[in-house]
Amino acid sequence: MSSPEVTVQLHEKALRLLEEDAAKIEKLIEVQMENLTTRQCPLYEEVLDTQMYGFSREVDFAVRAGLIDELAGREIVSKLERNLARLYEALNRRE
Repeated sequence: MSSPEVTVQLHEKALRLLEEDAAKIEKLIEVQMENLTTRQCPLYEEVLDTQMYGFSREVDFAVRAGLIDELAGREIVSKLERNLARLYEALNRRE
């Protein structure tokens, strides 16, 4: 395999892994949206915030290592942040 092929494979694998991790967080958000538990149980919010922070660091590493394009990384994080914001808005409306 030539170097460009290896680079492309690394980019594709890094993006695929990030998308898989993003899907896990997305699932947490979806479950919470379906249940809309009250904010009196901050544990779930804490878990989501921790997952988001860890994921953003993961994306930052991938970008800095040149494994994914910065724009692609920002798009993945932004999508999750928008969905998380929708969840928090829905929770605030329930209070």
